[in-house]
Amino acid sequence: MFRIPESVAELGRKRIEGFPVEGFVYGEGPQNPEIMLIGEAPGEFEIVDGIPFIGRAGKELMKSLATIGLTREDVYITSAVRSRPYKWGTKKERDGTVVKRKYNRPPTQKEIIAHAPVLDYELTHVQPKLIVTLGNVGLQRLLGKEAKVTELHGQLITGPIRHLESLDGSTFGWTEKTYSIVPTFHPASIFYRPSHRPALEADWLEIGRLLEGS
Repeated sequence: MFRIPESVAELGRKRIEGFPVEGFVYGEGPQNPEIMLIGEAPGEFEIVDGIPFIGRAGKELMKSLATIGLTREDVYITSAVRSRPYKWGTKKERDGTVVKRKYNRPPTQKEIIAHAPVLDYELTHVQPKLIVTLGNVGLQRLLGKEAKVTELHGQLITGPIRHLESLDGSTFGWTEKTYSIVPTFHPASIFYRPSHRPALEADWLEIGRLLEGS
C-alpha cells in the first residue's frame, strides 16, 4: 500500500489553514495500481473515518468497480482536495427545533491550489495504468477549466497534466510525462441526475475494455 510521506500531508494541512474546511484524508491504495481515481474532496463520513469514498457515493463507486472485476483494494483513491469543504446551514429536527450544521460543498479554486502539491506527489509516485477522474473538479485539476465531463466522459485522453509550478505561486504548468486519463461522472451525480446512470455505466465498461487491452 502506498501512503504519502507525513511531510507532504503536513504541507497540505498548513497550506489550507484558514479556509472553511476540516480534517485531512490520505489517499488509499497500492502503488502501480490498475486505476487511480481522483474525486473532489472528502465529505462528512470520510472525515470521521479517515477513508476516501465510504459514504453513499462510495457505495456507488464500488458497484462501478465491481462491474469491471475490481475492488477497492485494486485501485488508488484520492481527490483534488483532502480536507472536507463545508458551509453552515440549518436543519429542522423531528421535534421542530432548528439546529445549525455543516453541509458539504465543492472546493474552491484556492483550496484546490492549496492541496495541489499533495496530488502532484501522488501523481508522480503512484504510477497507475489509468487515471479515472470523477466529475469536473478532478478532471479540470488535471486538464484545465476548458475540460468538461459532459463532453469528454468515456474518452481516453493521453497527454501531459497540470502541476503546480511552485509552492509559493498559484500557476499550473504541464508535466513532461504523459498520462492516460478517462473522465467519468462523479458517482454522486446519479442521485440528483438519474439520467446520467446509463452514460456512467457505459463509461465503466469502456474503462474495463481499456484495461484489458493495456
